Amino acid sequence: MNDTTPNAPQNLPYQRTIRSFVIRAGRLTTGQAKAFGTFGEQFLITYKPEQLDTAAAFGRTAPTILEIGFGMGEATAHIASIRPDDNFLCCEVHAPGVGALLKRVGEQDLKNVQIIQHDAVEVLDNMLADSSLDGIHIFFPDPWHKARHNKRRLIQAPFVTKLASKLKIGGYLHAATDWQNYAEQILEVMRGESQLKNTTAHADGYADKPNYRPLTKFENRGLKLGHGVWDVVFKKV
Repeated sequence: MNDTTPNAPQNLPYQRTIRSFVIRAGRLTTGQAKAFGTFGEQFLITYKPEQLDTAAAFGRTAPTILEIGFGMGEATAHIASIRPDDNFLCCEVHAPGVGALLKRVGEQDLKNVQIIQHDAVEVLDNMLADSSLDGIHIFFPDPWHKARHNKRRLIQAPFVTKLASKLKIGGYLHAATDWQNYAEQILEVMRGESQLKNTTAHADGYADKPNYRPLTKFENRGLKLGHGVWDVVFKKV
């Protein structure tokens, strides 16, 4: 673990079809910037193109859950707090979000969170061994709602195959979205992955919201306006 500067990564070594993020401008608040200095050494892992020793990174051996794109970290901190026996490895490139999560985990003294401020695709490719994860969370990824932009969506067949390869047998992949069209695509893609099996018996294929995933303020507001939210949870077989 090393200090990490509070800047989104630039000059990525190569281009790819799918990235786990979209570069957005954003300023750090005073509290977020302070969190990098106060908590960065404890909770940040520097990206390196070499396999990560998760036991060493977390200081213990425990089930490891990868979260891809945690936004401002509200749900992440909540889940980590109610699942203290699991390790949460969290990937996000946007500095304000990283700073916000650092502030949350530092102030709550959560011992089971580590953050990599880097593209999750490269983390998967270069830092995580096959069959090393017990779960993967992808909550509310960018929907790219215009039809001509759908090809930019993160959850597509090649990426899901990659994710499945990193899961242990019995490990789960949980995605949630508030865009119905994206939910349909996610369900179709996961159904098409031979390594995965749906966990729900519901005819429509969507899972009940697991108890560990909290309702965010944004999600609550949308539900009150009649907007739907869809959870898709598959396990590796």
